[in-house]
Amino acid sequence: MITLSTTNKHRLFFVIALLAAGFYLFPLFWMYSTSLKSNSSIFAVPPELFPGSPQWQTYVEVWQESDIVRYLKNSIIIASGVTFVTVLFGAGASYVLARYRSIWIDVALFAVLMFQVLPPSLMVTPIFLGFSSIGLLEYPRIATILAFAAKTMPFFVILCRAAFMTVPRELEEAALVDGNSRVGAFVMIVLPLARNGILVAALLIFMQGFGEYVYSTSLISDNRLQPASIGMTNYLEPNIVTWNSIMAFAAIYITPILAAFVLLQRHIVNGLTSGALK
Repeated sequence: MITLSTTNKHRLFFVIALLAAGFYLFPLFWMYSTSLKSNSSIFAVPPELFPGSPQWQTYVEVWQESDIVRYLKNSIIIASGVTFVTVLFGAGASYVLARYRSIWIDVALFAVLMFQVLPPSLMVTPIFLGFSSIGLLEYPRIATILAFAAKTMPFFVILCRAAFMTVPRELEEAALVDGNSRVGAFVMIVLPLARNGILVAALLIFMQGFGEYVYSTSLISDNRLQPASIGMTNYLEPNIVTWNSIMAFAAIYITPILAAFVLLQRHIVNGLTSGALK
């Protein structure tokens, strides 16, 4: 039986981590690489990992011709709306599930977990019919925000519940003794102490909303209101697919979110693990 020293184990785990990181990051590398290739280089055999002569003008053409600024603006509006609605209603639900225990609370938590696994493609048809019957499709961005907020709500509640569980009950009890109401104790004591977990969950919700596609393509028919996730499909023509333009559009689209994730990764990890011991 072969036994490894502690140093060799660390080296082995480091190598495994590098391989896993390379596996997950390769699609991003291929996206950036393809965006700089010419049409002939994209279909070269064997495939070229790096562009021979980078075609930077592809980015200029995409920026000028695709109206990407408008698409990005719509994506930001939808993502901000989804984040606002989710935080507004999800914070209270998370607090209740964290503080009170009963058979109905357990049923509600189980329902939250079940809603988390439902795919958007399964929910989009009944949501479309329901919104159509009440006239909400006249405001397609609001309809998209509400529909996707319903999808992200379980994820937010699960994360924030762990954050609220880290706040000692004794602090709320002291606030109640001092004359605060339950709502006052929640707003003045619990929310500030759980803000890191809430902010991290809100950031993750914003990232999901920024890349939303299924509800937008089903509920928004006006091209002027569509997000960047739909605008990118304009390059998918019946007979010609300009892959370098698609990849350049995608690179412009996701690079700000990637940069924000890299800069805030430590805070995100701390927020996600804040309730791990509860």
